[in-house]
Amino acid sequence: MEGANAYPLRTMLNPSYPAWLAGQPIQPNTDLTVRDKFTGAVVTRVPQVDAALIDQAIAAAAQAAAPLAAMAPYERRDILDHCVRRFTERAGELAGVLCIEAGKPIRDSRGEVGRLIDTFRIAAEESVRIGGEVQNLEISPRARGYRGCFKRVPIGPCSFITPFNFPLNLAAHKIAPAIAAGCPFVLKPASLTPVSALLIGEVLAEAALPPGAFSILPCRREGADLFTTDERLRLLSFTGSPEVGWALKARAGRKKVVLELGGNAACVIDTDADLEDATRRLMIGAFYQSGQSCIGVQRILIHRSVYPEMRERLVVATRALRMGNPAEEATFIGPLIAETEARRLEAWIQSAVDAGGRLLCGGRRDGAMLEPTLLEEVPKDQPIWDREAFGPVAVLQPFTRFEEALDEVNDSAFGLQAGVFTRDVHRMLQAWDRLEVGGVIIGDVPSWRVDNMPYGGVKESGLGREGVRFAIEEMTEIRNLVIRSP
Repeated sequence: MEGANAYPLRTMLNPSYPAWLAGQPIQPNTDLTVRDKFTGAVVTRVPQVDAALIDQAIAAAAQAAAPLAAMAPYERRDILDHCVRRFTERAGELAGVLCIEAGKPIRDSRGEVGRLIDTFRIAAEESVRIGGEVQNLEISPRARGYRGCFKRVPIGPCSFITPFNFPLNLAAHKIAPAIAAGCPFVLKPASLTPVSALLIGEVLAEAALPPGAFSILPCRREGADLFTTDERLRLLSFTGSPEVGWALKARAGRKKVVLELGGNAACVIDTDADLEDATRRLMIGAFYQSGQSCIGVQRILIHRSVYPEMRERLVVATRALRMGNPAEEATFIGPLIAETEARRLEAWIQSAVDAGGRLLCGGRRDGAMLEPTLLEEVPKDQPIWDREAFGPVAVLQPFTRFEEALDEVNDSAFGLQAGVFTRDVHRMLQAWDRLEVGGVIIGDVPSWRVDNMPYGGVKESGLGREGVRFAIEEMTEIRNLVIRSP
């Protein structure tokens, strides 16, 4: 968006948006309402499709598998490059829609549009790098005269289910690699934020994709069973809550499953950390887009020698964060996705205080708005400590030994990413070796991610990896070739 005032409510969105079935717009109804997350007003409507339309989409994806796989890599690259150009041209519109339907502060909305563009650009580059390997098979006398090689081929039709918190970029992390790999797909966007994905559909519909190569279908969770169970789909990639994700995996049958689930990210502040820098980064890590990130900082572990100073710095910085209308340039904290989520977190905070925790700042709620909150001395059986908060709340705890802090990070059902502020190279390597997470971020918060790196978790945090090249690997299969020379 251009300028602080480029947020005319209602005029940024059309009265309604179509769904996309086999690459064509459809509007069977306008049953799904989309609300401005700050004002609560209904701002647009989109279709809510039924099982019959989902079945049609899957059938079309199955028919598109062969022609899409037959496309030359440069042709897939050209489609992705087209998307990059069009997203760049429509960046203001995309940021405005995101600000409204997700309640994301406008600066953060622009940042997500930038990441959408990055993700498609990376996919365009990777689309012409999908290769294989020549193998020496002569490892023993019986293999004399044999040679081998393998290549990667598309896995086939894919099913994608995406969440509300990054409705553009998390959809991009499934769609762009699928196009690069040559896989048709059906996508279910989050019902709370469907418009972003539908706008991606508008751009895909302009490109030279085979008929049926993509469908983007808003629907209720209870009506989306075929996204999980249909055997024509060869891969299910889900981003969302652990409870839903693992339940889907149990019902997915023989298809491959990739899960990007929740977290309870910890950040370690060691004795030699630059406290001013760490404070600035923790404000982003804990409170960026109201903490609604699975790698948002929830536990802050601080060495006792610097704990009093670091606590004071964090409290001062947290109190200075501005809450309010996400359309305003100065706003850092916008609304949570729904008032029910704000009420849940308010109750968790109160439970922690009732159990002996100390509220350092924040804690007050107004509708879907919740003040950025810091606590300390929270018992470990409290949900705000050991479950995923997914909101603007972080808990401080001191530690004495670095190894103790690493053990504390690992004492969690989750294992997505962890941050460690230290300048000691030995401790960096120790953290990398010992932390049971998908990624260790040194000198920064666990919330940091760039879109070409491998991303995913262990334990309750998921299965498989995203990041464009790594998602392409998930969406392709190895096909081996062995040649015998008599």
